[in-house]
Amino acid sequence: MTEPGFWSDVERHLVRYGGSFVPAVIERAQGSFVYDSSGRAVLDFTSGQMSAILGHAHPEVVETVQSSVATLSHLFSGMLSRPVVELSRALAETIPGPLQKSLLLTTGGEANEAAIKMAKLYTGGYEIVSFSQSWHGMTSGAAAATYSAGRRGYGPPVPGNFVIPAPNPYRSRFVTGGRYDWQGELDDSFDLVDRQSTGNLAACLVEPILSSGGVLDLPVGYLAALKQKCAERGMLLILDEAQTGLGRTGDMFAHQRDGVAPDILTLSKTLGAGLPLAAVVTTAEIEQRCHDRGFLFFTTHVSDPLPAAVGLTVLTIIERDQLHVRAGARGRRLRTGLLELQERHECIGEVRGRGLLQGIELVLDRESKAPADELGRLVTAECLALGLHVNVVQLPGMGGVFRIAPPLTVSDEELDLGLGILDQALGKAAAAG
Repeated sequence: MTEPGFWSDVERHLVRYGGSFVPAVIERAQGSFVYDSSGRAVLDFTSGQMSAILGHAHPEVVETVQSSVATLSHLFSGMLSRPVVELSRALAETIPGPLQKSLLLTTGGEANEAAIKMAKLYTGGYEIVSFSQSWHGMTSGAAAATYSAGRRGYGPPVPGNFVIPAPNPYRSRFVTGGRYDWQGELDDSFDLVDRQSTGNLAACLVEPILSSGGVLDLPVGYLAALKQKCAERGMLLILDEAQTGLGRTGDMFAHQRDGVAPDILTLSKTLGAGLPLAAVVTTAEIEQRCHDRGFLFFTTHVSDPLPAAVGLTVLTIIERDQLHVRAGARGRRLRTGLLELQERHECIGEVRGRGLLQGIELVLDRESKAPADELGRLVTAECLALGLHVNVVQLPGMGGVFRIAPPLTVSDEELDLGLGILDQALGKAAAAG
C-alpha cells in the first residue's frame, strides 16, 4: 500500500461504513477499467457498485451531465422539468405490463422505503415479508426488510417484518426425491407467515436474483407462485431490480423471464449507470389510492432534472444498442468460462446467476460444501494484485461467493482477461492456503 499520507488521512478522518477499503487510491475510470495512483489499470468486474452498466465515463453520459449541470441540475421539489416527465414516460413504455407511474429518487434504499410506504398506505396493512438473505437498503423500513447483514446493535427494527428462506438449491433443506422442492419450501414459509401475522400483511419485497445474498436466482416458476401467495392475502408484490434491471440478465428486466408483473417495481443503481438515480414505478390505480390517502415522500432531490436526464440517456443507449441482448450473449460466454474454471478448481462448489450477473461459491470441498471464508479473502487479494477487482460476499453458513458483474459494454477480450486472472488467483490462493 503506497501513499502513506493519504491512508493516514483515511485513518484520521473517515468513518468506516462496512468492511475494509480496497487498498488502492483510484484516480480515474474509463470503460471497463479503473486506474490507481500509480497508473495501473484494474479490470472492474463489479461495475462500480454494480451500477456502471455502460462502463465508466461513457461519452454520451458525460455529455448529458455537462449539458445538464450547465442548464438545469436541481430544482425545488415541487417544480417539474422535461427530463423528469420524459424519463417517466420512457420507463412506462419500456416496462412490460401495467406499470406506468414513476417517482424519481436517488438511491435504492430510498426507492424501497417509498415503495414500502406506498404498500402500507394502499393496503392499510403494515407487515412486510422478505427473503432471509435480502439486501434492500439502510433506511429504517428498507433495513428492517434486510436480513443478509446489519441487524445487530441498533435496537428494534420497524415492527411487522417477517422473513422467509431465500431459495437456494445448493444449500436447501427442502429436498424431495433428491430434488430441490422450492414449492414445498414456499408453502411452508407462508404457513409460518400466516401463523405470525396479525392480519395486516401489506407486501412482499424481494429481488429476482439475490445479489448480496450470494447471487441466488429464483427458480423458474417461483416468482409466479409468490405472486399468487401475495394475491391470496391481499398483499402487493414489490420487486427490487436495483441490480437486475435494465439489461444485465439478458432481458430488459429480470422478471420478464417469468412473465410476472409486480405491483411495484423499484429501480436504482443501473438506471443512473453510476449516478444517483432511482425510481419507484407502479400502476395508476395504486398511485391514485395512495394520492387520495395523502401519500407523502417529499425529499430534497425528488424529481431532480440532471439525474433524470442521465437516466433517459441510459435507456436510450441500451435500447438503441440492444445492450440487453448483448448482455445475454456475453453472459453465456462468461458462464462458460466460469464452468471451465469449476472443472479445474475443486474449490468452486457452484456457478450460478443469469446474464452478466454471475456468482461462484467457494467451498473447502464439494461433498461437505463447507464454507471457505479465508479462501475467499485470499482470492480477492490475489485478483487485485493481478489487476482484477471482484467482490466476495461472505454470509454465515456460506462460503465466499464472488459476484461477477462487468458492464454491459464489456468486450470478449476483457471477459477472457478477467477469467484468466481469476484462474491464476484461484490457483495461487489454493496453494497458499
